[in-house]
Amino acid sequence: MKGKLLFACYFIMVNSVFSQSQKILKGVVMCEKNPVPKVDVANYKSKQVITTNTLGTFSVQVKVGDELVFISKNYEIKRLMVDQKTMNLNNLIISLQLKPEQLNEVVITNIASIKLSADNKWEEGKIEEINLIKNATSLKNPAVYDGRIENGVDLIKIGSKIMALFKKEKEPIKKEIPKIEFATLARKTCDEKFYIQTLHLKPEQINLFLQFCEADPKSQTLSKETSVLNIMDFLIYKNTDFKKL
Repeated sequence: MKGKLLFACYFIMVNSVFSQSQKILKGVVMCEKNPVPKVDVANYKSKQVITTNTLGTFSVQVKVGDELVFISKNYEIKRLMVDQKTMNLNNLIISLQLKPEQLNEVVITNIASIKLSADNKWEEGKIEEINLIKNATSLKNPAVYDGRIENGVDLIKIGSKIMALFKKEKEPIKKEIPKIEFATLARKTCDEKFYIQTLHLKPEQINLFLQFCEADPKSQTLSKETSVLNIMDFLIYKNTDFKKL
């Protein structure tokens, strides 16, 4: 009987000491006397992350030696080491500071960047670990597969980008105008009377004459034109050289 009584006293004493070592710490996050909602409050040692409500209040289980980190994209990161003095407080008030505006900085992404203080490595590590904790501790039904791969590649985002490429309107293909030989164009532009009566060529000389004209690089330029006068002037000019041969 005496042994049972001693065991009960020991159990009560240990439970009392354990209960005193841990506490539900309540507090409110403020900025310039205004409550700040949606602030991540992370207990770095216990890996517990909670978010302030619309009134800026939070409740988190802590013990002496824990480290609390307060993170919000619009405010400077703040950390707090929990000591016995903090444990004795009934309501903790955390004051955050707004990030200074940087007018000379252009943001080209829709993801808000977090400005780091002088201790860049410490804050970068905290942000990465807190994001992993939030993803791992978010409520999910393990019996239902939602098609996502944890901490993996965002296949949906990649797929949407690929589909966007197919949805873009294709540029109209410029049809290349078929090249017309100068001899063919000259035949269609000027009738046979022009070669015989104006240029004084014999019928059997017309084809040879047009081949002679086609050897001139200028004929390539005239092949792209539709001006009858320019073509006739060129034929008259080349006829003089042809007669010299």
